[in-house]
Amino acid sequence: MNVSAILKQKGREVATVGPHATLMQVADALSKRKIGAIVVVDDHSKVQGIISERDIIRVLAQSGAQILLTPVSSVMTRNVISCGETDTLDQLMAAMTTGRFRHLPVTKDGALAGIVSIGDVVKYHLAEIQMEASAMKDYIAHT
Repeated sequence: MNVSAILKQKGREVATVGPHATLMQVADALSKRKIGAIVVVDDHSKVQGIISERDIIRVLAQSGAQILLTPVSSVMTRNVISCGETDTLDQLMAAMTTGRFRHLPVTKDGALAGIVSIGDVVKYHLAEIQMEASAMKDYIAHT
């Protein structure tokens, strides 16, 4: 299975904010949408960064509550690792494990085209394993 198949099933909607949104606005959006990360984009929907709930907790612990009034652009991850629609589940797992992050924006022709979370990867990987096991059982039963 690849990213395109995942996005076909889950959809392409991505929560985004502009670089001038405050950390408080980001935290509020994360809470209301029950998600773990938001992609920061410019006026042309080009990815500028990403910020996760983990990032917010880290900066809160370091700087205190006043940091929540700071623009997200000052604390977001700027060197965003992304994936393409042809990337496989194995490639996603490797990237997330190596980079120690849980969200991968999907880009197509330089534009944001979706997002894949570790939860998506696990869900579709398990489905793949179950499908293979079922095929093996069918094969064994009919030989």
